[in-house]
Amino acid sequence: MNTNYDDIINKANILVEALPYIRAFYGKFVVVKYGGNAMNDPEIIKTILQDVAVLKMVGVYPIVVHGGGPEINAMLARVGVKSEFINGLRVTDAETMEIVQMILCGKVNKNVTSKLGSMGVKAVGLSGKDNELIKVRKKAPVNGVDYGYVGEIVSVDGEMLKTLCREDYIPVIATIGVDENGDSYNINADTAACEIGASVGADKLLFLTDIDGIRRDASDEDTLIPDVSVADAEKLIEDGVISGGMIPKVRGCITAVEKGIKHVHIINGTIPHCILVELFTHKGIGTLIHE
Repeated sequence: MNTNYDDIINKANILVEALPYIRAFYGKFVVVKYGGNAMNDPEIIKTILQDVAVLKMVGVYPIVVHGGGPEINAMLARVGVKSEFINGLRVTDAETMEIVQMILCGKVNKNVTSKLGSMGVKAVGLSGKDNELIKVRKKAPVNGVDYGYVGEIVSVDGEMLKTLCREDYIPVIATIGVDENGDSYNINADTAACEIGASVGADKLLFLTDIDGIRRDASDEDTLIPDVSVADAEKLIEDGVISGGMIPKVRGCITAVEKGIKHVHIINGTIPHCILVELFTHKGIGTLIHE
């Protein structure tokens, strides 16, 4: 029987290509933030969590920060509660806060944690309320708009997360914070990922979205910008190259870099194994934002 070794050799070459990157990230903290459309497809969720498990198995310290907007919206609609967003933030009254906490902490968080466990790694589900991991204060009204139970982050207990990682756990964090009175607050997941990354001195922060990254022409995928400095990103916003919904995403990345995270990536979370392709191949995908 003739054996075709081409496929086997190609797989070996992929491993060889990954080796220097595995060495570079060994013992480093990598924060993965995902949500939105990246959470809608079970197969995509599976490949994302497989990538996270691989990171752990090769000596990286991954931390997963997740949202759950689609699931929250579905439950609010089911119980007849109207969703209202102003400037990208969900206005959160007491009833909405109960549902947000129920979905994020009781459903999404536990599903992610259990799926990682089934892949042979140890994961622990947390919210910002656990041991006051994420302390917040109520967001002040903006232009007369009271956002209700929406919190602004005061502090993140990075030492707690480092300890969990070094004890061989993957922290999986639902973005609910707690104030000084023990009350729950909804937190913007992108903002939470930035603060969590800064608290552990993360080497990388990956924002998994449903877009490829920053493009010079939003309608042309061939104009993807593979890397950009903070200064150049600001210029692209000023020139209108970055516009609309991309502006808050990119500003969040800029904030993360300014808080000391060396490398911040926007990548398409709907691409299978997007994390491994970005971190462990020469070309990678998406856009890297750096100093």
